[in-house]
Amino acid sequence: MEDSFTATAVTQSLTTRWLGQSCQVLPEVDSTNDLLKAMVRQGDSGEPPAGFVLLADYQRQGRGRLARRWEAPPGSSLLLSMLFRPHWPAEQVNWLTMLVSLAAAEAIAAQTGLEVGIKWPNDVLVRQAGVWHKVSGILQEGDFGADGRLQWAIVGIGINVNIPTGQLPEGITPPTSLLVATGQFVPRLPLLLALLARVEVLYDGVGNGRSPHAAWQQRLITLGQPVQVNYPHTNQTLLGIAEGTDAAGHLLVRDTAGQRHTITAADVTLRQH
Repeated sequence: MEDSFTATAVTQSLTTRWLGQSCQVLPEVDSTNDLLKAMVRQGDSGEPPAGFVLLADYQRQGRGRLARRWEAPPGSSLLLSMLFRPHWPAEQVNWLTMLVSLAAAEAIAAQTGLEVGIKWPNDVLVRQAGVWHKVSGILQEGDFGADGRLQWAIVGIGINVNIPTGQLPEGITPPTSLLVATGQFVPRLPLLLALLARVEVLYDGVGNGRSPHAAWQQRLITLGQPVQVNYPHTNQTLLGIAEGTDAAGHLLVRDTAGQRHTITAADVTLRQH
């Protein structure tokens, strides 16, 4: 089923004040994050404004966390990167991925009626036949200014929308798409509009002093569960129970000896009891 849209269709349908009001839709790119990063670093009058959104129907070199590939057939998914200029202190840097993953979960739930959760730190999952499956991943990149504050940040997100079972990418967490999970075609534009609307509300909330932490933590399926923490750079493994998260979004894991660890960056998978 044809499901294409243009930048004009996006901007004419948006309910946001600033997010996505300037946008570009491309048939294919290597990576929306990489292209938007190059546009930002040009540093001239053509530099995109805060709230600029870059979308692609296909990514040749899509990336996820920990340098993993993110693959999707042309026209099957939502693949986009959003530009923010938050000027937030370093301890709030994870709030962007928190609010984008939360917005994605809320938008998917609203558009499909599926049960949606988040696996720490930012994988969006849907429950399918009683099992959690990954439907979306997020990658944040950015740069700090001389004052130590986040000067700009790009948040890329991929959502598996209409990928049939046989074309789903491989992953540690079982993958799915909204098509597979719901059994029906899901239009991409309404989902995109819902996502951008929720991101803007949550981002503006931070500007008004509201952290996304509590609502994001409520969506985490990781908490209270036995987990395995893999540190990819050292090949070390930690087994324990995920007890909670701190205000910065770091995962708190109690190991089998009773010691609590603060996990800032690692690959965390759920274990069987």
